[in-house]
Amino acid sequence: MDTREFYRDTWAEVDLSCIRDNIRSFSGLLADGTEIMAVVKADGYGHGALPVALASLDAGASYLAVALLDEALSLRQQGIEAPILVLGRTRPEDAPLAAEYHISLTVFQEDWVEVASARLQGQEKVNLHLKIDTGMGRIGTREEEETKRLALRIENDPQFCLEGVFTHFATADELESDLVDKQFQRFDKSLEWVRQTGASPSLVHCGNSAASLRFPERLFNIVRIGISMYGLAPSPELKSVLPIPLKEAFSLHTRLVHVKKVQPGDTISYGAAYTAKEEEWIGTLPIGYADGWMRRYAENGHALVRGERVPFAGRICMDQCMIRLPYEMEAGELVTLIGRQGDEKIAIDDLAAQIGTINYEIPCLITGRVPRIYKK
Repeated sequence: MDTREFYRDTWAEVDLSCIRDNIRSFSGLLADGTEIMAVVKADGYGHGALPVALASLDAGASYLAVALLDEALSLRQQGIEAPILVLGRTRPEDAPLAAEYHISLTVFQEDWVEVASARLQGQEKVNLHLKIDTGMGRIGTREEEETKRLALRIENDPQFCLEGVFTHFATADELESDLVDKQFQRFDKSLEWVRQTGASPSLVHCGNSAASLRFPERLFNIVRIGISMYGLAPSPELKSVLPIPLKEAFSLHTRLVHVKKVQPGDTISYGAAYTAKEEEWIGTLPIGYADGWMRRYAENGHALVRGERVPFAGRICMDQCMIRLPYEMEAGELVTLIGRQGDEKIAIDDLAAQIGTINYEIPCLITGRVPRIYKK
């Protein structure tokens, strides 16, 4: 376990062996020769970009993906030498930084190439991945002529190398969606357009976690594994039909900092929304919505203490919250908010279902002031 010092009784634990096991499970599922691009954007979905990157590369991933140039630069400055792709748009005037740090960029606009080329002025080539919009409606080329023009413009510019072409599925995590096949067909057609220009990108990718779980034989030569690398199913629908085991890597813990007995009629927290119905023991936890432990978690939510589920009492504050204990306990008692105690478990999926969101959000929202401790 990491020995980094911190000075509060709240922390998250990230089990890096789960990350490695999940990557290896995908390696066994995918067609022979298919590489893995580990997606570590958003600080590794809240798990910590650098430790997750190192664990995924150790387990066999050959490429990393982030959302922002800033995220890629941070990994480079921390010693990561593996190839990195920025999935979102980078400003063309920042292309020289990408060249300097050997970072691949996503491109989908012809005028972007013009501006970036003028800024590079003979620096090393920048690897580009052409993004095709086959139905996500976010970024990417859509029509034949714009796709061909952009591919040709890149091919004819010595400042660039068209390393990859990719798209992203909108509904691969839904078992009953016709759009997935339509996107496959549109992407195949787009690849034809690119190849008709004489371009021959070495990497072709369309598989996110959901598509990789469902269509491992249809995903070209590299896949992008994001949410499922962290042990989470891309959707509740897919959770029941997973072809490989996924091991959840993230847990969240805190400790009681104060315990008090309250009397019938006593109120707890802002708005006096909680009123004790009888003599009760109330424990205070040093975590709140400034840590990403949102107020909505108190609505029918629970924590684990000594292997028992206990309810929250009153509204969650910015830095603290309260729980109703079954009996008197001492300050310092371990409380688990995400994870397992004994036979009881609170999974990330449980929290997502409780507040009506997706599991992606839950670890991403736990803020940087909560220390991450890495179990290796």
